[in-house]
Amino acid sequence: MANVKIEINGKTYEVPAGITILEACNQTGIYVPTLCNHPRLEPTGACRVCVIEVEGARNLQPACVTKVQDGMKVRTNTSRVMNAVKFNLALLLSRHPKDCMTCYSNGKCEFQDLIYLYDVKDIFPSEIRSESVDLSSPAVVRDLEKCVVCGRCVRACSELQGMDIYSMVDRGYEALPQTAFEMPLYETDCISCGQCSAFCPVGAITENVNIRRVIEELEKHDKVLVVQTAPATRVALGEEFGMEAGSISTGKMVAALRRLGFDYVFDTNFAADLTIMEEGSEFLERLKKGGPFPMFTSCCPAWVNLAEKLYPQFLKNLSSAKSPHQMLGSVIKSYFAKKINVSPEKIFVVSIMPCTAKKDDIIRPQHMVGNLPAVDVVLTTRELGKLIKMRKIPYASLPEENYDDPLGESTGAAAIFGVTGGVMEAALRTAYELGLGKSLSKIEFASVRGLGGVREATIDFDGKQLRVAIAHGGANVRKLLDKIIKGEVYYDFIEIMACPGGCIGGGGQPKSLDKDVLVKRMEAIYTIDEKSVLRKSHENPSIKKLYEEFLEHPLSHVSHKLLHTTYVDRSRKKVSLTAMEV
Repeated sequence: MANVKIEINGKTYEVPAGITILEACNQTGIYVPTLCNHPRLEPTGACRVCVIEVEGARNLQPACVTKVQDGMKVRTNTSRVMNAVKFNLALLLSRHPKDCMTCYSNGKCEFQDLIYLYDVKDIFPSEIRSESVDLSSPAVVRDLEKCVVCGRCVRACSELQGMDIYSMVDRGYEALPQTAFEMPLYETDCISCGQCSAFCPVGAITENVNIRRVIEELEKHDKVLVVQTAPATRVALGEEFGMEAGSISTGKMVAALRRLGFDYVFDTNFAADLTIMEEGSEFLERLKKGGPFPMFTSCCPAWVNLAEKLYPQFLKNLSSAKSPHQMLGSVIKSYFAKKINVSPEKIFVVSIMPCTAKKDDIIRPQHMVGNLPAVDVVLTTRELGKLIKMRKIPYASLPEENYDDPLGESTGAAAIFGVTGGVMEAALRTAYELGLGKSLSKIEFASVRGLGGVREATIDFDGKQLRVAIAHGGANVRKLLDKIIKGEVYYDFIEIMACPGGCIGGGGQPKSLDKDVLVKRMEAIYTIDEKSVLRKSHENPSIKKLYEEFLEHPLSHVSHKLLHTTYVDRSRKKVSLTAMEV
């Protein structure tokens, strides 16, 4: 693409043609404030916080939607611009609650930062909206009194997830992102992915915060406190403490959890290896029996919600394997409880997850161990970051520490669960070697890697050509499913991740305005795999020991009882028919 020359604040720059003024300013290191804009969403120019002067234009222009032109002269720092920015922020402030000290987003709020940066005062009468807090969802909380009408939640839900749960209701001063007929969120087709909370610049939409409950358990400490951490958390948690996106801080995270007071720190990666043993064996069984195909992965709870709510015809195709953290919770409250001679009732399990849907996942009755939840509480990566800060633990200077045995050992195959395509690759590594009794000549399956929304590959399985596909981000997933329904494509095995990038882009990950954040986290995940001594799930000695001592073999009766689940048709059609029958 050709370049154009533009002048910004009296200095000439050469920038790519076709980009916006905001992008040009970002590339040249010139600060322009934004609120509704996000580099991973389509710009709308709704908030008018990024206004700038363009020579020849009568009115101030929104930098996020105005394209550069050759010879354009731009001013970002005139008194007219500054007054307009302060005026627009002051209008938003007049409708915003002043409860920052008790707001979950305090210190991580883009609006708060702008108010301080521009020294905005209360110059307009306060007119706070009277909106009730929506607590219906175990995954996400909506407090629209705090909404700044940026529209990011609407766009994330539509553009990235293809769900369209929210739309802007009313116009101008009264506009708000609402559900259809203002239904409680949990009564809609929301899949609990939490992307709306990840893109919200304020505290209007957050994960359903469980920090206080964890603090209470840590302070009481009348139970054995066990924590587990998901693959994607170790390449993202550092961002909460100013580290570069994609920084690997596994050992520091383990150290921080010990200093918080947990008795055992286990690795969900161990259970990712366990998942591959079960799911890979299930796929081999289907190959022998002739289906049903395609087999879908089942470790993403937001995907399970999507299938149950909108695509129930595919429920028979989902692997029956639980998500890894549920598997580990089940193992902790059975095998490990016996190992340490403690009643399961006296064990409290916390999962540190990149995912808000896991908060929904732990209340599913299918996941109980006896009459106990396999996992008691889920904290997102963001929540863990806040908890560590609340306890004044110096994360960046912590030493590197290792996970506890026997549920802390894992392979590189488990690590790549954190990125789109990783579950597929890990499953193929194991299914190939266990199914054919042959060693792979090359361990990496490059054809399933990358960030393309829908990817497909053909794998030579000892003469049989397996057709596999990978989809991530709800919008891409729905396009793929609709093609399968229409008979346009056929696959044997499909990996589905509801969040963009897979778990690295989960709804509970640190918020980021870095457009390349998913690439950086993905590269870190693959670095962990490459540096691992063991890179195939079936080679994990702790997994072998677990089967020898407790589970017997993959797909055994014990495995089915503890590690597998069932699904329920929760589609509106099913619900309507049931209501009519009653």
